Amino acid sequence: MASISKSSHRRGKHPAAKGTETRLGLVRRARRINRTLAKTYPDAHAELDFSNPLELLVATALSAQTTDVRVNQVTPALFAKYPTAEAYAVANQAEVEEIIRSTGFFRSKAANLIGLGQKLVSDYGGEVPVALEDLVTLPGVGRKTAHVVRGNAFGLPGLTVDTHFQRLVKRLMFTQETDPVKIEHAAGELLEKREWTMFSHRIIFHGRRVCHARKPACGVCPIAFDCPSFGAGPINPEEAAALVKGAEREHILRMAGFEEPGLEEASE
Repeated sequence: MASISKSSHRRGKHPAAKGTETRLGLVRRARRINRTLAKTYPDAHAELDFSNPLELLVATALSAQTTDVRVNQVTPALFAKYPTAEAYAVANQAEVEEIIRSTGFFRSKAANLIGLGQKLVSDYGGEVPVALEDLVTLPGVGRKTAHVVRGNAFGLPGLTVDTHFQRLVKRLMFTQETDPVKIEHAAGELLEKREWTMFSHRIIFHGRRVCHARKPACGVCPIAFDCPSFGAGPINPEEAAALVKGAEREHILRMAGFEEPGLEEASE
């Protein structure tokens, strides 16, 4: 059975849901959520495969409107054929398109990759720049992609505001902003700067595994007590447990106090 007594009485009664949460309360709640998610996803990371800044830049640019899993299926061949910015700069577009076709929007993405290679060669000596203002000048690269590269290839703090991040920030009522840049700034004000990159990973992990767009697994969510949208999905533990995805499933259910029949046996 599950232990959700702490979260059950919160349905619709959270101060944020009632509009009575103070700014200090919001900051404390955001940081508490970050700490809980750190325990929930101790191995949170960028789920795109890469070995250098250029590969991460390309993989992230390809990830628009598709999944990381799909991108990881095509990048081994892509990276092998085009290992440098110079290689992309002189690439044949039809050949690039054929490799990345399954990622969707392959014509525009191929054109962007070639243009990206050309600009890296002409403006940055063939190297991926570090500065945000430089990264966003590259074809197909916006702030989201730039922050992914800066945070994971260069170790610099940044919030990656993808669709998962936007959805969860809205559900957690961190801000009423809808513009990604404004969401980035609003969320950034709630957390220590050093936590920005990892918070992004944790939120994205949580969005993919528990807090789904259509049917979040509220009844076994580790941050349910701090979520003003608790009840957006099923609160029945058994129904909610069935919605949890990913390799961390057993760990997530245990953190939520849920003991699924057979869970102990399965882990032995």
